[in-house]
Amino acid sequence: MEFMSKPSIKTFQKTVLVGKRLKMSLAMNRTKELWQEFMKQRSDIKNRVDPEFYSVEVYPDSTFFKNFDPHNEFEKWAAVKVRDHDTIPKEMEALTIPQGLYAVFLYKGKASDAPKAYQYIFGTWLPMADYTLDDRPHFAIMGEKYKNEDPSSEEELWIPVKKK
Repeated sequence: MEFMSKPSIKTFQKTVLVGKRLKMSLAMNRTKELWQEFMKQRSDIKNRVDPEFYSVEVYPDSTFFKNFDPHNEFEKWAAVKVRDHDTIPKEMEALTIPQGLYAVFLYKGKASDAPKAYQYIFGTWLPMADYTLDDRPHFAIMGEKYKNEDPSSEEELWIPVKKK
């Protein structure tokens, strides 16, 4: 995959995020709407830890991908990392990502081409890996090199895994 690194396996520490969430499906994708709403209010978050943004997917259970249907709904978050969830701006919520093992892929390319990366991860890499999908949030970390639709954009894709 020229647009993506081979994964590194990392332990992600428990992390508290604050942001907005929407229910959606891949068939009825509302990501743009979610991020537009979040970006209008992001400056209201006063206890932010770093400049990175988190795009998080919380799937209802571990069978979401086994019985895949693009109309099945999941929760998508636009969020940032915070020190604690003591101060949450109005119309926002807290989400805690528990500690766990993740396969981390560095994706380079336009955001609209990311589905190809996920197709590779779930269709090629995961079936051949020494890992299986775990039932925790999936997320992308968008840092300084993230530029949305720019072909030189970079983001990290974090996929929850456990040893087979």
